[in-house]
Amino acid sequence: MNDHNPHGIPTIKASEFKAKCLKLMDEVADTGQEIIISKSGRLIARLVPYRKRPESLFGIDKGKIEILGDIIEPLDVEWEANR
Repeated sequence: MNDHNPHGIPTIKASEFKAKCLKLMDEVADTGQEIIISKSGRLIARLVPYRKRPESLFGIDKGKIEILGDIIEPLDVEWEANR
């Protein structure tokens, strides 16, 4: 790959991408690192790994969030808006 864009994502010229596209698709799938494709010095496309979208956002973070303490009882803190 030739360069990096301002976001630090690897950039490759379209001609090089054309010659190596199957290998690059495997690399993106394996590493999860996207690649930006340029043509005539312009950034024109991104190759990103495929991720299946969830059917619903409900429960998407199940198992990722942990509740610490009691979230039902009021806090013993006076709010500025109540003053």
